[in-house]
Amino acid sequence: MLENQQKLNGLSSEEVVIARKEFGSNTIIQEKKNVFWNSVFEMVKEPMFLLLVTATSIYFITGDYGNGIFMSAAILLVSAISLYQESKSRSAINDLKKLSQPKSKVLRNGETTEIPSEEIVVGDLIQTEEGTFIPADGIIIQSNDFAVNESILTGESMAVFKSETTDNNTVSLGTIVTSGLAICKVTAIGNKTQLGKIGKSLEDIVEEKTPLQVQMGNFVKKMSLVGLVVFGFVWAINYYNSKAILDSLLKALTLAMSIIPEEIPVAFTTFMALGSWRLMKMGIIVKQTKTVETLGSADVICTDKTGTITENRMSLAQCYTLSDDTIKENYSDENSVELLTIAMWASEPIPFDAMEIALHDAYSKLKTTDERPNFKLVHEYPLDGKPPMMTHVFENQNENRIIAAKGATEALIATSNLSEKETQQVVAAMTKMALEGYRVLGVGIAKFSGNDYPKKQQEFDFDFKGLIAFYDPPKGNIKAVFETLYNAGIQLKIVTGDNAETTATIAKQIGFRNADKTLNGDELMVMDESTLRKRVMETAIFTRMFPEAKLKIIKALKDNNQIVAMTGDGVNDGPALKSAHIGIAMGKKGTEIAKQAANLVLVDDDFSKMIDAIAMGRKIYSNLKKAIQYIISIHIPIILIVFIPLALGWVYPNIFSPVHVIFLEIIMGPTCSIIYENEPMERNLMLEKPRPMTNTFFKLKEITISIIQGIIITIGLLFVYQYCVATNCSEATTRTVVFLTLISSNIFLTLTNRSFYYSIFTTLRYKNNLVLMIISVTIIMIACLLFIPALARFFQFESVSVFQIGLSIIIGFVSVLWIEIYKTLKRRKVHYAN
Repeated sequence: MLENQQKLNGLSSEEVVIARKEFGSNTIIQEKKNVFWNSVFEMVKEPMFLLLVTATSIYFITGDYGNGIFMSAAILLVSAISLYQESKSRSAINDLKKLSQPKSKVLRNGETTEIPSEEIVVGDLIQTEEGTFIPADGIIIQSNDFAVNESILTGESMAVFKSETTDNNTVSLGTIVTSGLAICKVTAIGNKTQLGKIGKSLEDIVEEKTPLQVQMGNFVKKMSLVGLVVFGFVWAINYYNSKAILDSLLKALTLAMSIIPEEIPVAFTTFMALGSWRLMKMGIIVKQTKTVETLGSADVICTDKTGTITENRMSLAQCYTLSDDTIKENYSDENSVELLTIAMWASEPIPFDAMEIALHDAYSKLKTTDERPNFKLVHEYPLDGKPPMMTHVFENQNENRIIAAKGATEALIATSNLSEKETQQVVAAMTKMALEGYRVLGVGIAKFSGNDYPKKQQEFDFDFKGLIAFYDPPKGNIKAVFETLYNAGIQLKIVTGDNAETTATIAKQIGFRNADKTLNGDELMVMDESTLRKRVMETAIFTRMFPEAKLKIIKALKDNNQIVAMTGDGVNDGPALKSAHIGIAMGKKGTEIAKQAANLVLVDDDFSKMIDAIAMGRKIYSNLKKAIQYIISIHIPIILIVFIPLALGWVYPNIFSPVHVIFLEIIMGPTCSIIYENEPMERNLMLEKPRPMTNTFFKLKEITISIIQGIIITIGLLFVYQYCVATNCSEATTRTVVFLTLISSNIFLTLTNRSFYYSIFTTLRYKNNLVLMIISVTIIMIACLLFIPALARFFQFESVSVFQIGLSIIIGFVSVLWIEIYKTLKRRKVHYAN
């Protein structure tokens, strides 16, 4: 790759240990914040927490120390649960951050190795190349055609050329290599770097709130305002009846506490963070947790071909030499040897691209003298142009020069002086090769004297030598992957730099739909917006694409209100990955630029993981929706059973106190955040169409069924209340039976709301051990309240008969299980529709 690279050994393992001990790790350490106390501070600002503290204070002020102590203990328990869930979410996010840390190549012990960038030490020799971030400050030791974008430091977007032979021979952390390659000696790391000194952090990313988060926040605020209004109303009624300020305030607080659905934002945070953590375990790194919300809505996936659809395991299949106008599958004749030799010189000296590896391998097997040790790379033109090509200039000690180019056949034809007949011969050969599914490159050689090289490689006058064809077989599982995504209602589009014939042939081999509907980059760029919006929806394969064309595809799809996922791995894919709703980079072959721009990183470059990602996105949204529907359904009866007896002046107007409401909160919190988060995916979820991003949990259409559930449970509670009054039960007995009915309704609601499509008999077979655990704990707790006299007195309960317990369970069952009829009708409707 670089002259004399073999002489560079880098640090030894012992020297690395010494340097790390002296200078520390390569991380920018910002002012440390006490995360725990920040969480506590945020929690105490919540309306629910303030209401609990107010109620507790009133108990102590009025001398009711028993209730005051219980409420204090309950506050600590609820707070502990909340802080634990937040800690678990934060831990999942931190694990993701560690995994998404960039890696860098270093020379150590005479070998090139890849390590996490934070493990770099002062004195290390780092190897940087096009598409990577500079991981530390350093000085250039060796370089070839090396240019860096330093806009993060200077604000200047133009690339700056640097080399070891000029005054401008330093590199800085956070800057981006735009061309060439270099080996640099690290002079500063972490806070001692130029970027560290000015206090910028590449990791200091503040996530904006998603539409769903905003909707949830607004819903909770509105309910809090409703709670404030009703609180004032209830306080006034109670004070009018009792003339006791603190007692009436306490009863009003009971209702206010029952109204605020504080579990909703906690559930959202938990679901998103743990969802990201689960994806990480599958080999999918989510850069920002908000991406999880978007995954379930993906309408279109734009995928590249090489390495995503295909194995990226190139083998040289054929070559075509213009001099004898022949396609060959063996390369022993003089013209084939010359063609392959030129193609090898047009490649990187130390290849990392699959095609260039294949070319170097083929050159090594030729019966010719290996000239690679005698030549050094003196000038380089990176992949560039529409369609693209690349050129390398090599020289030996005798100043013999080789200027070799390879790239898209059209690009080489355009820079060569071919006759019309020769052009027709080349195009015919290219088409024939492409129709067999081969990836075809043109090869040319040029002559140039002097060192004042042209600014652009296209200014050389190339002698067109021929074509080389590679075969990159499709991945074995890709056909099944595409079929699954099609069944999920997702459109698939191939966006590639390859030509239409090769791409269409591979596409047909794997069952890709509408493989004949293609569009190339040049045609796309001249279309007006309205035409393009129409064509992008109809087109399945986009060929000869370049960065500007990819951006136009993404924009046109977004203008059609599509939620777009885009895969990419190269430097030039960065803008499109950033523009897409879901940018997807490859973990192995992807450049650091692509990984930084993307939202997701597929660790093993396995496109089938997109099924897992989309399924997880849909599952999380579905389960979160169930949790919120549960929260709404169970809050309604709590609110109404507290409010109606008081507002209507019934015989027992204050059936529940803050003690009862906080007990219910202790049950409801884990139910919505733990049980539903752990629910498996329903089997029909990947057969449904993607949900529109504009959907919200809080439209009347979405929550109507939850409101109906809550109202019917309320009717059941009011029936039990009136039955107890009619049978001359005491207030304590009435309270006990109503509370038991509410608890049994909650248990049945937890079970039946696990699906709004499949029956409870199906969902009972779902593998979720937490359901049994939470319900068992609930039953044990309520049994303790009933049968331990001290607890019964504390909660103002009385012993109830077996009949009354049975009545509570039956009413709870009937007031919830009616929804099974609704589910049956829904399944029949879907069945007949199909």
